[in-house]
Amino acid sequence: MIKNFNILIFIFFVFFVFIVSEIRSKIFIHNYSYIREEENHLIFILFFTMLFVIIPVIFMTIYFSYKYNENNKNKIYNPNWKDSYIIESIIWILPIIIIFFLSIISINSTKSLDPRKNINSINKTIEIDVVSLDWCWLFIYPNHKIATINEVSFPINTPIKFNLTSGTVMNSFFIPNLGSQIYTMPGAKTKLYLIANHSGIYKGFSSNYSGNGFSGMKFSVIVFENNNKFFNWIKDVKKSKNSLENMNNFYNLQINRKNREIEYFSNVCPNLLNNVISKFNCIN
Repeated sequence: MIKNFNILIFIFFVFFVFIVSEIRSKIFIHNYSYIREEENHLIFILFFTMLFVIIPVIFMTIYFSYKYNENNKNKIYNPNWKDSYIIESIIWILPIIIIFFLSIISINSTKSLDPRKNINSINKTIEIDVVSLDWCWLFIYPNHKIATINEVSFPINTPIKFNLTSGTVMNSFFIPNLGSQIYTMPGAKTKLYLIANHSGIYKGFSSNYSGNGFSGMKFSVIVFENNNKFFNWIKDVKKSKNSLENMNNFYNLQINRKNREIEYFSNVCPNLLNNVISKFNCIN
């Protein structure tokens, strides 16, 4: 029995090491932004805090299975045992401490990672308006009067303020490598602040099922290593012959075209985002 018990302990240890290494490789090393780094730090704390509960439970399950097995001739038979103040204290006090600790962390993290909270930086915040459509994403740069379909770009270490709404049904704006997701809703505007600490090309998509064609609702996120490359990209967009000068141009975008390619628009009418929001308020 001792040999079997040791084998069980060894299997548990290997399984534990495997789980920890997988979590570290899949989640913790991909810190491409301040928000993502803070979220990973929070997950790391919560994960190891919960191990104070999970490990003793697994260990006791294995230990009791061994100790009170019918083949164990050395087990102690104690039918008159009633209770233990030591055991009662452990099973009540430890969970209370853990819940209190997790509550404090959750409250502080909810405040610090509020998607509407501005990110402090020496660089000036860039505003990008986002409109979810069927079945694509429209990104508008109001200060540069340009727009793109299924591609958004910005420089590294620069806070980005996304103003989001939907031109059709509700969707969910999500760039996993950079941080939080947030919903886009028709007739309403939400805000999301993000910042990228590493240049590169990332993937964005809708994480909320919104009907037929949903699987093609993806976009590219290009993070440039400096402002010069970002402004060169803006110059390329301004060379486009396409434009969004009025709402009729915008309504043409709402024609259902699945798996839409990246498109550029060199001229955009002012306050396009607010006009999209207003059309739902007028209906109501």
